Amino acid sequence: MIRVTRIAEALGAEVEGVDLGELNDAAFEEIAAALVQHEVLFFRDQDLSPEEHRRFAQRFGPLQTHGAYPHVDGVPELTILESDRENPSKIEKWHTDMTFRRRPPLGSILRARIVPETGGDTLWMSLSAAFEALSPAMQSFLTGLSAEHSFEHGFRESLAEPGGRERLADMVAANPPVRHPVVRVHPVSGRRCLFVNSLFTTHIVELTRGESDALLGYLYAHVEREEFSCRFSWRANSIAFWDNRCTQHRPVNDYWPARRRLERITIDGDEPYGVR
Repeated sequence: MIRVTRIAEALGAEVEGVDLGELNDAAFEEIAAALVQHEVLFFRDQDLSPEEHRRFAQRFGPLQTHGAYPHVDGVPELTILESDRENPSKIEKWHTDMTFRRRPPLGSILRARIVPETGGDTLWMSLSAAFEALSPAMQSFLTGLSAEHSFEHGFRESLAEPGGRERLADMVAANPPVRHPVVRVHPVSGRRCLFVNSLFTTHIVELTRGESDALLGYLYAHVEREEFSCRFSWRANSIAFWDNRCTQHRPVNDYWPARRRLERITIDGDEPYGVR
């Protein structure tokens, strides 16, 4: 029997009593409903093969690939996120995955393969809770605005490395800047969510650069308030499955120079839309 236990007020739940490698239809429907309700789900002791990881994700829709990272042999959709003494993590900011795409992922399923003895937690935050905490006047002002999201902006450090622009040339060419609504409507729950992030958002289109910088700075500080967040401590074979349409996340990089290896798969999403 599946047990879903909420771990924080704004979002997050731990799911027990399920083997994601052998998931029947009833269990799948429970997990899908729990994801919409809790926005990020956590599972322990899931010793999935790469093929089982992919098969679980495919039940939610087609999968995306990410050319900026290596992938598991034979499973190109399964991205390797690994850091150690020679390769420290470059991602420090709160972000929503791949908003530089016209159709950002519906969600991501991240599995821990190798974890450090200490540190290395990940934080998630609810963009729906953050929007709902704004005043009605600010909600009204933001609704209808649009923002540009850019792959080059998010990967500017990697592009500046020796050979980085050549290595990522295909990703740059395939991902020109796109525009998304500042306030996105979740296609299932109908909740409104802030949809800007400090990693990929460059500016708000309808405002001057000065106005945009000031407003984005305020929104980034607002979404980082602790009451919108939850925290997860990894163990080997733990899995986090988050709804990318209404959350941001950030790794806590307090474990360097220890080694950590995670494997992530992302599910194709729809084109974000605002209030219609």
